[in-house]
Amino acid sequence: MPFWTDPTPAPVPEEIEPWPHDPGPPFEQWPGLAPEMPRTSDGPTPQEAASSLLAGLIETGRFGLDECRLVLVPAHRGSDALALIGWSAEAPLSLLCALLRSWEDRFGAQVVAAFGSELHVSVARPPVGAESVNLLALEHVLSTADNIVDDPPMPFPEYARDLVGRTSWSFWWD
Repeated sequence: MPFWTDPTPAPVPEEIEPWPHDPGPPFEQWPGLAPEMPRTSDGPTPQEAASSLLAGLIETGRFGLDECRLVLVPAHRGSDALALIGWSAEAPLSLLCALLRSWEDRFGAQVVAAFGSELHVSVARPPVGAESVNLLALEHVLSTADNIVDDPPMPFPEYARDLVGRTSWSFWWD
């Protein structure tokens, strides 16, 4: 019997505390990427969404803006900036940049801030349908961000539902 069909749960080491029940993604196999959200004349542009997120980060003072530095990067696309500056936060940089580039195209996503091991992304055209957000949540898992895969704040179905219409995504790595 292949290991992936064995119903016996894998043993959990004694020092690991089990998480509350999480059914995980509702897919048997890789379902593909979330579909592109259409551009509309009444929605914000990617630049407006980025400006709004940055204003919100400044207003809340959530991370140490007094320690941040403005960096101008000679990139054709914002999604390429992290690779060009050699940003390192335990994230698989080439995979992350590929995801960011894809999200830039499909959702009008823009990298707004990278501070330490945190990454903040604005989203001009967030997914709204249940199937789309499930697919997107699975893409977020691919980012390997610790706030999603190692220390999930909520089970997968709840995380996916929380992405409906959300105009900013945050990731962090230890």
